[in-house]
Amino acid sequence: MDIRSLKGVGDKTAALFEKLHIFTAEELVYYFPRDYEQFSEPVALDQAPEEELTAVAGQVVGNVATRHVRGLSITTFQAACEGGTLHMTYFNMPYLKNSLKRGVPYIFRGRLQRRKDRYVMEQARIYKPEEYGKLVDCMQPRYSTTKGLTNNAITKAVRQAVALTDFSEDPLPEKIRKKQGFMGLREAVEQMHFPAGRDALVEARRRLVFDEFFQFILVLRRLRDANEQVENDHPMIEVAQTGRLIEALPYRLTAAQQRVWAEIQADMTSAYAMNRLVQGDVGSGKTILAFLALLLCTANGRQGAMMAPTEVLARQHYESLLALKKQYHLQINPVLLTGSVTAKDRRDIYARIESGEADIILGTHALIQEKVVYHDLALVITDEQHRFGVRQRESLAGKGGFSPQGGKTVHVLVMSATPIPRTLAIILYGDLHISVLDELPADRLPIKNCVVDTSYRNTAYKFVEKEVAQGRQVYVICPMVEEGESDELEDVGTYTKKLKSALPDVIRVASLHGRMRPAEKTRIMEAFEAHDIDVLVSTTVIEVGINVPNATVMLVENAERFGLAQLHQLRGRVGRGDKQSYCIFISKSKRPETMERLKILNESNDGFYIASKDLALRGPGDLFGIRQSGDLRFVLGDIYQDAAILQQASDWADEILAEDRELSGEEYSALRKSLMRREINEVDFRSI
Repeated sequence: MDIRSLKGVGDKTAALFEKLHIFTAEELVYYFPRDYEQFSEPVALDQAPEEELTAVAGQVVGNVATRHVRGLSITTFQAACEGGTLHMTYFNMPYLKNSLKRGVPYIFRGRLQRRKDRYVMEQARIYKPEEYGKLVDCMQPRYSTTKGLTNNAITKAVRQAVALTDFSEDPLPEKIRKKQGFMGLREAVEQMHFPAGRDALVEARRRLVFDEFFQFILVLRRLRDANEQVENDHPMIEVAQTGRLIEALPYRLTAAQQRVWAEIQADMTSAYAMNRLVQGDVGSGKTILAFLALLLCTANGRQGAMMAPTEVLARQHYESLLALKKQYHLQINPVLLTGSVTAKDRRDIYARIESGEADIILGTHALIQEKVVYHDLALVITDEQHRFGVRQRESLAGKGGFSPQGGKTVHVLVMSATPIPRTLAIILYGDLHISVLDELPADRLPIKNCVVDTSYRNTAYKFVEKEVAQGRQVYVICPMVEEGESDELEDVGTYTKKLKSALPDVIRVASLHGRMRPAEKTRIMEAFEAHDIDVLVSTTVIEVGINVPNATVMLVENAERFGLAQLHQLRGRVGRGDKQSYCIFISKSKRPETMERLKILNESNDGFYIASKDLALRGPGDLFGIRQSGDLRFVLGDIYQDAAILQQASDWADEILAEDRELSGEEYSALRKSLMRREINEVDFRSI
């Protein structure tokens, strides 16, 4: 059903939902809350945690005063609470002066701060004790919103959509539901949106995360069966050109690079088609291995294609390859094909690809469009695999004539900087052999890290100013796009304005986020690369897809809301040049366990170590407070904190397929439909 079929959702509201990529009632049903508002019992002021949402009971003492400063009304008063006096401040709420009564008990709920031995709350919500008592232990859903669309409006629409959805066909086979003790699909969806309590929420999430992993793994297993031991229709031999390039490079390949290159070369010259994942931390040297594979391919008279997740990264790969060609006199003819290439140039590139004149084709998802006809495509490389997904990778491989049913095969090499522990990688990349680059070049300067609270922010701004004065550039990461998505989290829009006013006018500050049009995102990334921007305020959209060696500082706001693995991925945007780089993680939470968790990033720059620590630390208590790691873009599932569920889903997928490879039995009819209907692990390129 179109989202407009819901009561109260007209064209204007539908347009706002579309900004969240919600077009139908079913998409709304599976648009789950980002977290939940939980109302806990009031605590004594001197026992309340600082910088966290807290409720305290108190009475107004003294006068409620309102003053006006530059058009802004500021209302202040004091409240006597158990454990001390609370100083309250409200902006543009002058009516409080008449509505609050001295001596009457209230519950004040807000973020508690301590300033010069004073307890302070700003803009705290005020409740009568009996009103607040009804909310204690309730969990109210909080959705990611957009300007003009309130949390309340989304909640009302979700209630309608859930009520109208038919859940009678459950795609999860009954025997799995019974054995695992899962609740039914309708109950799971309802409890995810409107939980009866924390236990019900955890069980609902467990069921739905299993569903995601189970269906994803089923697709992978069947794909692996189709790809396993497929004969090599593009037989190749080892060539002298690759060895000469390795010898001529101004650096020595690490032992890990040499080992992985030997594995790639053995695959491409064997009797079977290559299907290999090269997993390596940022800076471990994956790109030169990709270029060597492309050189081996072209020296054998074939074509190779390399697909990057963004136009900027595709162009950077192209320019790097051209520089290698010029410096080492390589006999290659690369072309660049992206969405922004003009129609005239595009026709010329198509002709050169089809004739075979172009032997290396670099680009974005434009490489898989129908009009691209390859002369003799033998090698497909995808950079940052989780941004494309299985279907895009297969679509590009299909340009070489590959199909699971038969026809020509193509070598597939997948590269990823996402440090997934090997046990999980084997499940998630079940159709690929895995190579790990577990060594960084010896001359790389380690990034200096610090984990601080919000009181350090002004010091951080001064440091940013100093680095920019030395000609360097800076990334600032916020978890939200715009104001209103969350009261407690920094958003790109507001933060950009704040930074512009805090830094000198000569410092050029710009913003970037995933809701921008692709052309606008590309323009901003190119401007940053060209050093027309000094400080780039962004969401995690810059996690991959840009290489700026001049950027030396990464400042992450609300660091407590990200997984360690994703923070490490973000950190990988700096430290790419020969200058010392720094990463500043600012956390609003002062809880000792939060700071200890973040300090793991101080211990190591090894992504695999950090990922394994993330795996050990992320437990049920963190289910709803930490943003996803970003890997593979599951809606709910997180490969680190849900590693046990991932393993269960893998075991069940193997058992079901061993019993009924085609899922032809009646008990699997709903599962078959679901697999056909949902495009598993498809990437919406608008979100990149």
